[in-house]
Amino acid sequence: MITAFRLRFRSNVKAYLALGIGVVIIGWSPLFIRWANAPGVVTAFYRVVIAVLVLGVPFLRKRRKSGHMASSTLCLAIISGICFGLDLGLWTTGVTMSGVTTPTLLANTAPVWVGLGAMLLFRERLRIGFWVGLALAMVGAALIIGVDRWSSVVGGTGSMYGLMAGIFYGCFFLSGQKVRENLDTLSFFWIVGAGAACILGVTMLVLRQPLFGYEISTYLNFLYLGVIIQVGGWLAITYALGRLSAATVAPMMLAQPVISAVLAHFLLGERLGLWQSLGGVAVLLGVLLVQFQRIRV
Repeated sequence: MITAFRLRFRSNVKAYLALGIGVVIIGWSPLFIRWANAPGVVTAFYRVVIAVLVLGVPFLRKRRKSGHMASSTLCLAIISGICFGLDLGLWTTGVTMSGVTTPTLLANTAPVWVGLGAMLLFRERLRIGFWVGLALAMVGAALIIGVDRWSSVVGGTGSMYGLMAGIFYGCFFLSGQKVRENLDTLSFFWIVGAGAACILGVTMLVLRQPLFGYEISTYLNFLYLGVIIQVGGWLAITYALGRLSAATVAPMMLAQPVISAVLAHFLLGERLGLWQSLGGVAVLLGVLLVQFQRIRV
């Protein structure tokens, strides 16, 4: 019994450590997007393509061992990838337009859209606390977008892209929730990346954004985003999700926009006004309330 407790304790320590490392790593991602100094869709495309290439061999080995994959599972995984690609493209574009903090805060409204989607698609019953959290998050979002729009049309548009990214991120979670019932983590991760790369590649062609011709520093930022952020950060978080409760992981994930905001304050000189700060706090509190209410359902 003591041995089992020790093993469980060590496993939890590893999971907490992985979660903490993963959140800190992804907290850096919007800064490297800014430093890349490239169109948002191009940056997002490189990020997922590099991750797909890095995980290509492990994915093929896993599929050989796992055997046949149902066509319905594959299709739903690809749909998840398209949603993730649209989320990433919109958020990255928002960051390049209006800075790190506000698009990142608004992209983290995804749990709100997941809750609404679960109610509409899966008939999930939502508590009154969910609706209070929804109202709080939306008031905060409106405040942020309104202030940004008043200051600059470009800044307001970038923040709006962040909110739209949150909607597609919620769609990714809803579709991915079903896929994960029949698909292992690595396969899901790779197929989502491939699907995201396809939709981002098409978007890049439609917008006529160049794939090549950037400075060496830009490609180094792409490499960091693909290997460290997409592979390292998200695999660490995925590991933790398999070993810790949702009640533990959810509030920890909300630390990511806070970490990004602090880093942007000191390294990029980004400053939030009073009303933007109040809006950001409202968004975080609203999303946190939504998370806890859905965990209790």
